[in-house]
Amino acid sequence: MARKIERLTLDTLALLPDEVRECLFWEREPVLRERAQVAGELASEKQAWLSQALLEWGSAGRVILIDDDVVGVIVYAPPVYFPGSASLPTAPISTDCVQLATAYVRPAHRRAGLGRLLMQAMAKDLIQRGGIRSVEAFGATRPQAASPEVASMHSCVLPAEFLLRVGFKTQRPHIQHPRMRLDLKSVLTWREELEAAVEKILGAVRPTRLRKPAPETRNRSR
Repeated sequence: MARKIERLTLDTLALLPDEVRECLFWEREPVLRERAQVAGELASEKQAWLSQALLEWGSAGRVILIDDDVVGVIVYAPPVYFPGSASLPTAPISTDCVQLATAYVRPAHRRAGLGRLLMQAMAKDLIQRGGIRSVEAFGATRPQAASPEVASMHSCVLPAEFLLRVGFKTQRPHIQHPRMRLDLKSVLTWREELEAAVEKILGAVRPTRLRKPAPETRNRSR
């Protein structure tokens, strides 16, 4: 199967499932989210948000394709583009960070390392932009006796367990929604470590070339 990473665009956004295209938890404040839901305009509001981000900041995400099918997405931008974050108890995101809002892989393709691949794509993009060293995200634990408000936001917030697996560390702890932080340079070392490990394995099994014996020198008597 051929895998490739591309920028998130309006065209690739349209190929994602409804749970991604219609999640406005981060992109709009609660009042605007409610209006869009009542009017049945969640997807169009998401498109409007992406259009604005592309125009003002540039690419706000990456998608991963397998055999030309979009199977995953990661969405990130400066915190100002995610006003919905203000409702979380561990807000705000640190001023020197970009916020990771969404990371999604279709169920049939999970547990195959695609989440890490999306993280690497994000890290590469942000490092190339310059001046960005870290990413922060809000995690979701499994809250006990969660309120309806917490339960409704839970589907749009990344599991804290997943964030820990891909290298995030707790920046501000909380029983339900800790704020997590990722050093971008640590993400790029994943690839370097993997390549080094592969090279080591190949070096161990690579056949040794036999050297040709040096030609004998003969003493010629005159």
